[in-house]
Amino acid sequence: ENGADAVYFGVQKFNARARAANFALEELPDLLRFLRLRGVRGYVAFNTLVFSDELADARRTLEAILAAGPDALILQDLGVARLVRAMCPQVALHASTQTTTSCAEQCEHLKALGFSRVILARELSIADVRRIQADTDLPLEVFVHGALCVAWSGQCLTSEAMGGRSANRGACAQACRLPYDLVVDGARRDLGDRKYLISPQDLAAFDLVPDLLGLVCALKIEGRLKSPEYVAATVRAYRKAVDDAAARFARAEVRELEQVFSRGLSHGFLAGIDHQ
Repeated sequence: ENGADAVYFGVQKFNARARAANFALEELPDLLRFLRLRGVRGYVAFNTLVFSDELADARRTLEAILAAGPDALILQDLGVARLVRAMCPQVALHASTQTTTSCAEQCEHLKALGFSRVILARELSIADVRRIQADTDLPLEVFVHGALCVAWSGQCLTSEAMGGRSANRGACAQACRLPYDLVVDGARRDLGDRKYLISPQDLAAFDLVPDLLGLVCALKIEGRLKSPEYVAATVRAYRKAVDDAAARFARAEVRELEQVFSRGLSHGFLAGIDHQ
């Protein structure tokens, strides 16, 4: 209702948002009809790594998803991509950001596996995206708003190492969001009120949209466990930015984005590296 061209979501298995209230398989036909009545595409995120002993269950789940007729599947597991391609050659496959694609050569490998779109790693600058786009004919998609992972494109093992909950299985405990002490050469360093040492600020690139138009085919908003108010405010902002490349955002509009949910807004890596 706020201007998205497509919505992505998961079902109750094999999706990277295990703690979310995901959709049941039997809900998919009605959900996709709901979207199409509004001219909106529906992408199903089947984006966790799948163990060998789960393949039979994964296939049954995929059969139900494919029967509902999604516009695309978002995948991380390359073995699952081969399985889907054998099951339903015509369905569109989008490579998840968790394929950590950061070069044109990798795009060509994904293309050979049957992918028709790549959601690039979140650690790339606009200049990096431009270089990749010049060397591949695959449509590219980038994240422009939402939470950033402290690890390379979500490939974090901290949660699993500390608590047995794998980020690549949708069960991240978000260890990066906790307060930590800094110990230097055996001595604890006084950081004052700075406690969240490895928690990145949130990505917000509404003012960079003009640089991305014509470079990528889609802008993606991260919405992990977020409220309807967050969805409405962020989608509305990026709809404005896309429809009017010269649009300026008033302080009140930026404040709304900060208030619906924010750990502080930044351009992430899109504007280039700024390591301290």
